[in-house]
Amino acid sequence: MKPILDFLFQRSIITTVIILVVSVIITKLLTVIIKRIFSHGKDSFEKKRRTTIIELVTKIMKFFIYAIAIMMILNIYGIDTNGIVASLGIAGVILGLALQDTAQDLMSGITIILDNYYVIGDYIRVNGFEGTVVDISLKSTKVKSVTGETLIFSNRNMSSVENFNQSDAGVLLEIPTAYEEKVSVVQKSLEEVIEDAKKEKLIFENSKYLGVNSFDASAINYAIIVFCKSQERWNTKREILKRIKEKYEEENIKIPYNQIEVHNGKNI
Repeated sequence: MKPILDFLFQRSIITTVIILVVSVIITKLLTVIIKRIFSHGKDSFEKKRRTTIIELVTKIMKFFIYAIAIMMILNIYGIDTNGIVASLGIAGVILGLALQDTAQDLMSGITIILDNYYVIGDYIRVNGFEGTVVDISLKSTKVKSVTGETLIFSNRNMSSVENFNQSDAGVLLEIPTAYEEKVSVVQKSLEEVIEDAKKEKLIFENSKYLGVNSFDASAINYAIIVFCKSQERWNTKREILKRIKEKYEEENIKIPYNQIEVHNGKNI
C-alpha cells in the first residue's frame, strides 16, 4: 500500500493532476462566458449564427488549452517541448504540402462562418441534397434530411449552396379546375382561401392570386403564390391545398380527373 501512496503523492503526479483539473475548469468557465457573451440575438437568424460561432470558438479554445496543458505535463517529466515545437514546425510545412485539401477545408470553414453562408439550424440544398445543418466544424458540415439521412460535406465543396432560411419562401401553386367553372367564381374562392390564411398568420401579406396560368386538355390551371417562412414551406403548401379542396367542395367547383369506365360482359 505504501509504495502506491508514495507513487501517487509524487510531486510530478500531483502537479499533473492539478494541471488537468485546472484545464478542465478553465475550459468550462470560458465556455460559459463565451455562451453568455454570444448567445443573445435580435432575431432567430442572429441567434443561430451566434450558436454556430459559439460552437467554433469553443472547439478552437479547447484545442489550445489542452495543447498547452500537454506541453506543461511533458515539461514536468523532463521532455524537451522546445524540440517538439521545432519538429512540429518542420512537420507542419510537410503536412501543409501533403494536406492541401484539408487546408482548403479549414479556410472554407472560416469563410462560411464569417460570411454567413449558413449557420446551424438553416435548411439548405447542396449538390441536390436538402436538409438542416446540424453541425459545422472547420473541416466539414453535417446536413440532415427530413427523412433522417445525414451527409457530411467537406467545406471546400460548399461553394454553391442554396440557403432557404435567409429569405422568405415563395411557393407557386397551380390549381387544376374544370373548364365549365366561371373564372370569376374560381378567382373569388381562391382569394378567400388566401385572405383567410393571411388572417391566421399562416402565410405572409404578399401572398396573392395570380390568375389563369395555362390550359390543359381537361382543365384550366389557376395560379396562386404564397409566401411563408422557408422551413415551413412544405407544411404551408399542404395546408393551402387542403383548404382549396375544402373550398371547392363547399362551392361545388369541380376538379377534373381521369375516369375509367369498366364493362362487365360482352354487350357494350
